[in-house]
Amino acid sequence: MTIPSLRYITLALGSLVATGVQASPADSAHVKSTTDLLGKIVAMETVKGRGQVPVMAEFLAKKLIDGGFSPEDVKVERFEDTAMLVARYRGNGGRRPMLISNHMDVVEAVPADWPRDPFTMATENGYHFGRGVYDNKLDVALTVSALLQLKAEGFRPSRDIILVFSGDEETDMRSTQVLSTRFPDAEFLLNGDGGGGTLATDSKAVVYGLQTAEKTFATFAISVSNPGGHSSRPRRDNAIYQLAAALQKLAAYEFPVQSSEQTRASFRFTGQQIGGELGKAMLRFANNPNDATAVAVIAADPEYVGTLHTTCVATLLSGGHAENALPQLATATVNCRIFPGVAVESVRARIAEVIADPQARVTEVGKAFASDASPLRDDVVQAVRRAVDANFKGLPVVPGMSSGATDSLYFRAAGIPSYGVSGAYVRPEDDYSHGLNERVPVSTVARGLKHWHVLITELAK
Repeated sequence: MTIPSLRYITLALGSLVATGVQASPADSAHVKSTTDLLGKIVAMETVKGRGQVPVMAEFLAKKLIDGGFSPEDVKVERFEDTAMLVARYRGNGGRRPMLISNHMDVVEAVPADWPRDPFTMATENGYHFGRGVYDNKLDVALTVSALLQLKAEGFRPSRDIILVFSGDEETDMRSTQVLSTRFPDAEFLLNGDGGGGTLATDSKAVVYGLQTAEKTFATFAISVSNPGGHSSRPRRDNAIYQLAAALQKLAAYEFPVQSSEQTRASFRFTGQQIGGELGKAMLRFANNPNDATAVAVIAADPEYVGTLHTTCVATLLSGGHAENALPQLATATVNCRIFPGVAVESVRARIAEVIADPQARVTEVGKAFASDASPLRDDVVQAVRRAVDANFKGLPVVPGMSSGATDSLYFRAAGIPSYGVSGAYVRPEDDYSHGLNERVPVSTVARGLKHWHVLITELAK
């Protein structure tokens, strides 16, 4: 799940004045049924290895069929230990299909660590609590409910609308890779696991983030090996010590600062909004990306450090084979989030250069996927503008780049423009995705339903 607004590289589209739009009382039954649906799928422990993703997929498939989808158009496909759900809302064929993406799996939640059962949705103090209630089951429930409502209204789209729900986005994204190759005729994809609205501390709407790009996710292994021997006869070339020295060099290194027209515009907008020392630094950077003082201030803030350049950080360590033996192999896993336009191999080569140890091998783990930013299609931008206006008229719409990976990565790589357009509106301090007390405001269900209803109808009318 990508975080709206604060972790975005931004470019403002819209005015700075937002007016809240009240939900119609007639929507209350739909809000209640969607909330009930959210609670039911939160209760499904769709953590890797528990076999519950197929259960959730079958549950959603039945709900779609009961709501008017043809059984031939709703397919659950088992994939390894997870599942994929594909559901087609048929249009008149006047335009190419559009895809709607979400993921059904969630990260682990240890009940003993939570003040509440993480797999029982609780509603307290204006929030829904539970694992996945934000990432990403909220938008699963919203998109399913929105399409069922459109079915009930007799909506006849000009194009096929295809739900493509993955089952392992939080882990291997293997089902995502499969799905991304199956719809070469798709015109674009809307992803509920990206973008979304940001609320201020007082819960007033601040900005809506439209995710149009994300950094490349790449993992490398740094390995040092030697003959080892008995621990009673230490050697100077100890694999663990050599690896530690290599990691110290990497920790001290920062990749070059990068900017683009978009990032400079983003800092200009964000700096004006937040003010203070950080805001001033952003404005200086926007005018001069070579301002070292401004860079230092921005880089010191964990919310924005990833917007300046490629980042690489050690995340796992392994080494040795016995307590009384010198290590024959020591390995560190290094995860990198690579700035768009930077080749993965160039990052690997740079890590090797920084380490400067011929005995330390740097190899890519798996296969990194890079994808270019999606173009700002006028039809998508305008549809998002109208969907946002349905809740907060005039709220700025801000295209951006996320540092984390979503399913959009693989669809973009397959040539399908993809846009993070979550219906969620949350405060940054209430974002507990992947953590304890994951929550969403109760109000975001009604807002999200209006958001998706407008968005889908605008793009498929």
